[in-house]
Amino acid sequence: MTMTFENKAKTRTGTYLAKLAEVLPRVIFAAYMVLFFLYLFLPLAVMVAATFNTSKFPTVTPWLGTTFDWFAALWADQAMWNALRLSLVISLGVIAISLPLGTAAALFLNSLQDRSRSFFYALMVSPLLTPGVAIGIATLVLWRQVGVGGGTLLIVLAQSSFITAYVMLMVAARLQRFDRTLEDAAIGLGASRFMVFRRILLPYLTPSLLAATFIAFLQSFENYNTTLFVRGTQTPLTVYIATKVRTGLTPAVNALGLILIALTIVAAVTYELSRRNNRQKSVRSNSG
Repeated sequence: MTMTFENKAKTRTGTYLAKLAEVLPRVIFAAYMVLFFLYLFLPLAVMVAATFNTSKFPTVTPWLGTTFDWFAALWADQAMWNALRLSLVISLGVIAISLPLGTAAALFLNSLQDRSRSFFYALMVSPLLTPGVAIGIATLVLWRQVGVGGGTLLIVLAQSSFITAYVMLMVAARLQRFDRTLEDAAIGLGASRFMVFRRILLPYLTPSLLAATFIAFLQSFENYNTTLFVRGTQTPLTVYIATKVRTGLTPAVNALGLILIALTIVAAVTYELSRRNNRQKSVRSNSG
């Protein structure tokens, strides 16, 4: 009788342990995801909430009342809009330089043999490991030798010197999965190198080029360390906000952040809907 009771107890214990082993990973994963998203979005939520607080300093405690006046203050802040326009112009200039250079670097890297590829890969990635302060100072010293002072052009050149590496990495990763026999077959059928690039390679690289464009834009738009040393008398948005932090930050900056977040979400949703629509059209055309 005692042995039977002990066996039943062991069976129950084993059942509980088995259920615990099955449930515990799910609980840990769920807790991790909750903490991850809190860490990711809680600062943004606080920033959004501070936009509607009547306090003249960006904060949610104490809550002094709800207001929309900071959007009016943002609209009247002409200096901030000028800084935003300048940052957009700089980002477009960085994309115009980084995208073709990074793509060319990835194609060059993909054509090399193993030993030389390792050397050039390390060389091309090295700007990403260089502090932004060093890149800014080095760019300023170099271009002053040829009479180019700080300003918009120098900001574009300085940022492009390391953002090109991001583009190169993304395009190179895409090229790793490219079937080179498609190029050989096209050339064997009489296509020129340019036609092969335009009709085969470029469409294949389009997703990575779009992603690289987006990354280059964000890296340029938010850059501060490099920009600070080469800006001259120009004031991009990051430098303007840093200046406002020292002289007196208002929730008008939060209002701008809220608008940018909303635009980002709308763009992401629009892209995803467009991608799904194109996929459905492709499936219908293939099935038909």
